[in-house]
Amino acid sequence: MSQRLISRSPDLRRLRDEGYEIEIRGNHLVIKNVPYVNARREVLRGTLISELSLAGDVTIPPATHVAMFSGEEPCNQDGRAITQITHSSSVAQIDRELFAQRSFSAKPTSGRYEDYYDKMTTYVAILSGPAQVIDPQATAKTFPVIAEAAEDSVFHYMDTASSRAGIGVATQKLELGKVAIVGLGGTGSYVLDQVAKTPVKEIHLFDGDKFSQHNAFRSPGAPSTDELKAQPLKVNYLHGVYSKMHRHIIPHGYYVDLSNVEELRGMNFVFLCLDRGESKRALVEKLEEFGVPFVDVGMGLYLAKGSVYGVLRVTTSTPEMRDHVRQKNRIPFSDGGDDPYSSNIQVADLNALNASLAVVRWKKLFGFYGDLEREHFATYTLDGNTLVNEDRPGPA
Repeated sequence: MSQRLISRSPDLRRLRDEGYEIEIRGNHLVIKNVPYVNARREVLRGTLISELSLAGDVTIPPATHVAMFSGEEPCNQDGRAITQITHSSSVAQIDRELFAQRSFSAKPTSGRYEDYYDKMTTYVAILSGPAQVIDPQATAKTFPVIAEAAEDSVFHYMDTASSRAGIGVATQKLELGKVAIVGLGGTGSYVLDQVAKTPVKEIHLFDGDKFSQHNAFRSPGAPSTDELKAQPLKVNYLHGVYSKMHRHIIPHGYYVDLSNVEELRGMNFVFLCLDRGESKRALVEKLEEFGVPFVDVGMGLYLAKGSVYGVLRVTTSTPEMRDHVRQKNRIPFSDGGDDPYSSNIQVADLNALNASLAVVRWKKLFGFYGDLEREHFATYTLDGNTLVNEDRPGPA
């Protein structure tokens, strides 16, 4: 992604061609080896950093005039700080290895920078000007050797939302190898909608059913009449939608049972979004045997006096805690009767909420969200708007 983005963006290409040592890191634009003067009047080298605003894989005018810097406090040639651009001295983590210790504010008279060449060269001139007074050979134009980088991003375009929000490091915790979604009905399709926006290396979809007209009313998006008439498999239809964003969505057009459950052994996490309780029992047992953490979801909705009532359920099972699943019947294994979550009533907003609760639980397990309670069972009651957490493991 980095070299393609640089090649297709005239401002970035100009920076590179003029000899600046630029990189794309943590969805930020970085210029390395920028000379500056510290308080001891020494000429050092620092790293200039900016957020990236993009439209697809091409830059657009910067969303902010603020820039960040990794290095000591930059000074004039006499060792006094360049206070005119001082903005903040708080530390920001860009990726696993790069930290910015301070930020600068040099707002142009026009109100905003035209492009990233305009923005970055302005800051380079402010920082390196005093250094060139002391050492006329000091320059940020180092003309580095440019290696051909592998395009290893899972996305077709960069996740600038994470960089703009400053959560890039937290997002990296979701760079898992393989995640499976078993069952792509209403809730499962919304799980995919959210997981497809994370940097999971591979997202495996398992479902042998067709995408029918009723699915269109409880799944994200809006299929056309022609798409519904074609009666594609759910996994193929959803692959067609989300592979436009995520490169590695892998459809498996069949149900998971004992004949093929071995395919789940290598997963880092599994979302179970099945309606059929009896077929779920074998999958749960195998996932426990494989040592794979998983979340199982359920919706128990019913109609009374012309309104819909009910409960949404999220059951988590990890190597840390498994026994609650059977001891407390946290996952019903029947196809009706005593299964309180076997109702056919499904509503898109509740499917989406059930999926969101499951995805949030997954993100908690892997450290993206803070997790104080570490609950392994949660229910949301619709009429009382009540969320209850239960089944917590012992002290961490």
